[in-house]
Amino acid sequence: MQKNKKIFLVIFVLFLLIILYVSYDISRKTTFPGSKGNLKERISTEIEK
Repeated sequence: MQKNKKIFLVIFVLFLLIILYVSYDISRKTTFPGSKGNLKERISTEIEK
């Protein structure tokens, strides 16, 4: 394998790992919209508190 191909492969793997880490981090901090209840009902109950 040529030196340029090895460098490219290393950079590609690092880029892929960074993208996967960022995606995992974002997914841990957010929730799926379908898992939340009715938004209008949640807002009205939060205001009443």
